Amino acid sequence: MTVRIGEVKARLQAACDNELPAFITQYEGDERAGVRKCVEAARKRMESLEREKLRTEKLWEYERGYSGYSHICGIDEAGRGPLAGPVVAGAVILPKDCDLLYINDSKQLSEKKREELYRAILEKALCWGVGYASPQRIDEINILQATYEAMREAISKLHPQPDLLLNDAVTIPQVSIRQIPIIKGDAKSISIGAASIIAKVTRDRLMREYDQLFPGYGFAKNKGYGGEAHIEALKKYGPTPIHRKSFIHRFV
Repeated sequence: MTVRIGEVKARLQAACDNELPAFITQYEGDERAGVRKCVEAARKRMESLEREKLRTEKLWEYERGYSGYSHICGIDEAGRGPLAGPVVAGAVILPKDCDLLYINDSKQLSEKKREELYRAILEKALCWGVGYASPQRIDEINILQATYEAMREAISKLHPQPDLLLNDAVTIPQVSIRQIPIIKGDAKSISIGAASIIAKVTRDRLMREYDQLFPGYGFAKNKGYGGEAHIEALKKYGPTPIHRKSFIHRFV
């Protein structure tokens, strides 16, 4: 019995990456135009997957360059620039045989993809930690020192503790573990990229909760960053408890 083209399309959409070769083998002899398009789409998916595997392989260069270390931790932050909300740091240790794909600088990924990868990272990571610095703490000690504090908290939550830190651009004071700062590290190291996703998703979820507590500022959408609508709301309604006083003095 001939399978309908709609069913072939449905099978392709439902197929996992490792099922694509079998899908192609099954349908490549079908001469119907709709099925040929499905087979071609499956081949393109496989080509894209191979490119992603090569890209991900390059993301392991730093980790493999320090293969003498047992527990290499990537560290990154989210939320240094916004007018409101905390700064959040993520720290992640991945197993050396981890098969995660699509890791990248969190800002280069869609919200849907970040959420998918967040779940995958939590499932596959050896351990992970998150640290926070509140708006009040940011005002008290400045954003850079608050970021370092959040990073130290994230590291302290890791079990086992790392013996090497790969950091996105910074060297964290008051940390005895060896550190390697990497410029644009979230796009060069898989561990830092994973940490950036953990930090970004955690902070974005917080800002969506704050949007419910403080409606009118657009926190669910702007995540506390100072877009035009946010600044107008700040001028109209005044600051909330989660606004950083040291960041908003130009506007109120």
